[in-house]
Amino acid sequence: MLREARSFPLAIRLLLVNQLGVNTGFYLLVPYLALHLSDDLGLSAAVVGMVLGVRNLSQQGLFLIGGSAADRLGARGVIIAGCALRTVGFGLFALGDGLAVLLAASVLSGLAGALFNPAVRAYLALEAGARKAEAFALFNVFATTGALIGPLLGSALLLVDFRTSALTAAGIFAVLTVAQAVVLPARKVEARANSVVADWREVVGNRRFVAFALAMVGLFTLENQLYLLLPDGARRATGWDGAAGLVFLVGTLTNLWLQLRITRALKCRGSRARWISAGVALMGLSFLPPLAVTLYEGAPDGVADAALRAVPVLAGALLLYLGVMIAQPFVMELIPGFGRPELTGTYFGLFYVVSGVAAAVGNTGVGWAMDTGARTGLGWLPWVCCLAFGLASAAAVAWLHRRAALPAPAAPAERAAPAEATA
Repeated sequence: MLREARSFPLAIRLLLVNQLGVNTGFYLLVPYLALHLSDDLGLSAAVVGMVLGVRNLSQQGLFLIGGSAADRLGARGVIIAGCALRTVGFGLFALGDGLAVLLAASVLSGLAGALFNPAVRAYLALEAGARKAEAFALFNVFATTGALIGPLLGSALLLVDFRTSALTAAGIFAVLTVAQAVVLPARKVEARANSVVADWREVVGNRRFVAFALAMVGLFTLENQLYLLLPDGARRATGWDGAAGLVFLVGTLTNLWLQLRITRALKCRGSRARWISAGVALMGLSFLPPLAVTLYEGAPDGVADAALRAVPVLAGALLLYLGVMIAQPFVMELIPGFGRPELTGTYFGLFYVVSGVAAAVGNTGVGWAMDTGARTGLGWLPWVCCLAFGLASAAAVAWLHRRAALPAPAAPAERAAPAEATA
């Protein structure tokens, strides 16, 4: 993996390390933020929900602005600004306990994500050229690794106090800000005659792209079950709260070992749409093994029984991660092909707006199915709902492919011409 990363230009290598740091810093702090607000600061559940909701809304609602900023101002500056804002936001969480300060920290932290998330992907897509799939595969590996390191480091730092965790997270983003300002190359951005609103109108009016983004709703809904349904299933099966961590451990180890191998093997075998559809279908099917959880009655009889009960849930988590590893790099690879290279950031921004809404609505639906299943004795309901989400999304991608609505990834020669023209 490291050897493959070294084969990319310095800018891409820095973005990979940047994503490792971003996820480490984010998951070091955010999973424990609600506990700090309620237990340490004594805020009501309504206020805690408001603070967390403001952060999420600031990020999900402004992805399109972040993508347009990357196109208009240059991805490098937007990435640096995003990391700097998150440094300030996380620092405020450490130093302030008033509601106004907490809300300001939430807004800055969310805005930071809205800026650098689409900008990083746009920069990566443009720099990687014909090697987008491998670049995004490595991006997933570094991101997943950070998502595992962050909670582990955060739980250790909480033994000191929350302020130490927040300052550590802010320090990570500060280092990333400086590294990008020093190392990340700037790219000249041509002035635009048309307005930002015209750009948005062009992207939103691209019916092929909008249809693809909507078809991917299942992918993001199911991926979010790594934080909701699967951990809940692991806890119910084993009677151990720590079992939720095993879900992430299985996924991270599998991702480190297989992500790049899978992307390389599939890249030259069949169309991208075929593998996206297959990956999302596998994500849906991954919710079949955990159905065994609904058959368990009472607490497990000892450690051996608990371990045995955990197997179906961990098998489902493994299949879900494999589905993500198959589909996601090719999804990221296709997005820039829907429109002009000058609007790459805007396309990523709109795509993440759709995915954010999908995750929120999907999680609400799965949560409703969990509550309804527990109340009516239909414990299988949320698992079957996720199966349906995955199969429907896979069918939608296959339908778009049959309609020739999906772009083909550009060959190396096709990427060379625009660069020469720009030069």
